[in-house]
Amino acid sequence: MDWDDAYANAAHIPGGADYPDRWAALAAEHRAIEQAVGRAMLNLSYGTQAREVCDLFLPAGPAAGLVVFVHGGYWLRFDKSFWSHLAAGPTARGWAVAIPSYTLAPEARIGAIVRQAARAVEAAAARVAGPLVLAGHSAGGHLVARVVSADVGLGVRDRVRRVVPISPVSDLAPLMRTAMNADLRIDEAEARSESPVHQPAPEGIEVHVWVGAGERPAFLDQARWLAGAWRAQLTLEPGKHHFDVVEGLAEPHSPLSRALLDGLS
Repeated sequence: MDWDDAYANAAHIPGGADYPDRWAALAAEHRAIEQAVGRAMLNLSYGTQAREVCDLFLPAGPAAGLVVFVHGGYWLRFDKSFWSHLAAGPTARGWAVAIPSYTLAPEARIGAIVRQAARAVEAAAARVAGPLVLAGHSAGGHLVARVVSADVGLGVRDRVRRVVPISPVSDLAPLMRTAMNADLRIDEAEARSESPVHQPAPEGIEVHVWVGAGERPAFLDQARWLAGAWRAQLTLEPGKHHFDVVEGLAEPHSPLSRALLDGLS
């Protein structure tokens, strides 16, 4: 099996190489609008490292709670500035949204990034009262699943009502066979300790695993593995691939946004 091809996304998506520029433009436009009306708090520090910063987007009125969205990119690429527009759906429904950056590999190992993500959630939660909902895409789906695992010790875990890992990497072991591992440096011990599928399901937290029905077989497997291990709800969204599966977050009543927020108060 060609493991690099199995976990390649852009090469199998029409126009895949164009998506990052598109995301960046949409995100910049959204930040400018929200900053102009005083509903964006940008570059809030949650630690001492350069990338330990997050952006916070506020609804028009009092926040019903806080959504934290953690981005993907195989822990190697991107930052918070590519995803600001995804806050539009939750804020339209009265929720605040925090979008953090984090230190990338190879500067940080995945285990360290998990703990950074936990600190980002705690710092954002200190600014917004109410329930917490965590969502993450791809590597970010891995991170939000790990953050609620008991061994991480998330300080605000009792406030987390729902976690939605979107196209998550739930088992790190296959990535050890890819060229990416030269930078990720996953070994057998880390693959075991930092894979959500090897952790108990989080008690008292609803988990809904979401993946595009048109994604690569490897990502369909990863989503099924997590849903199976945690006995969680699994949705394969028709017509979606790995890059457009997150776009529903920008719409307040898309299927993905409903999965994220319906039934919470």
